[in-house]
Amino acid sequence: MPATSPTWDPAQYLRHAGHRARPFADLLARVPDLPGDRPRIADLGCGPGNVTVHLAERWPAAHITGYDNSPEMLDKADVDHAGPTPAGGRLDFAHADVRTWTPPETYDLIISNATLQWVPGHVGRFGDWVAALAPGGTFAFQVPGNFDAPSHRLLRDLAGSARWRDRLAGTLRHDDAVLAPVAYLEHLADLGCAADVWETTYVHLLTGADPVLDWVKGTGLRPVLTALADDPGAREEFLDGYRAALREAYPAGAHGTPFPFRRIFAVARKEA
Repeated sequence: MPATSPTWDPAQYLRHAGHRARPFADLLARVPDLPGDRPRIADLGCGPGNVTVHLAERWPAAHITGYDNSPEMLDKADVDHAGPTPAGGRLDFAHADVRTWTPPETYDLIISNATLQWVPGHVGRFGDWVAALAPGGTFAFQVPGNFDAPSHRLLRDLAGSARWRDRLAGTLRHDDAVLAPVAYLEHLADLGCAADVWETTYVHLLTGADPVLDWVKGTGLRPVLTALADDPGAREEFLDGYRAALREAYPAGAHGTPFPFRRIFAVARKEA
């Protein structure tokens, strides 16, 4: 994360909720059965809670806590999703910074969806998290693997240009924000886990005017929007330049705008 965490907009993020939720569903499908009859689950970087609820659908008796450091996201999650579940479980949400979060108890599952890319050196946290798993418990995560894609490369290039470099220095993540799949596999195996690591490139078909810009306004562009929030003129100038570059990189087709998006997945099971 940058020195000043970005301000999040749940409504903007949820504009592409269907596409964004699909990788979580694919991750969840590979998570094995959990050791506890009433599992304890932590969702790190839960955002507005729209995918956290899928954990309650799979484990309806579980006590699930979604953690996030955005008050805006937590407010949305709490209003829309918090409360008891029909099978006697509970879904709640709490403030936490994943950079420093230390498990306060034993968990059957610690899961994170599209969050760890914001945490520099996140593999250094894996040891504490795996140690907090019950025997036979699982640590699972998904991160974007598209930092060399035009959407991210053009954003970094523009922010680093002569016009913007002084204003936006240190704002954006770089192309080393996540590791290669093999590196994740090695780190998790070193912790004694049976690890399953893979990657998938989705081709999202987006619709509407400037849909790739609309997508990144909910995620990767947030640090820039936050940094320029006090200068609407500069904010619009930056968006105009970025919009033009994205239109060239992602031309609209007959059925919409194809948006390839690579993601990296890992499911690590602790020895029973």
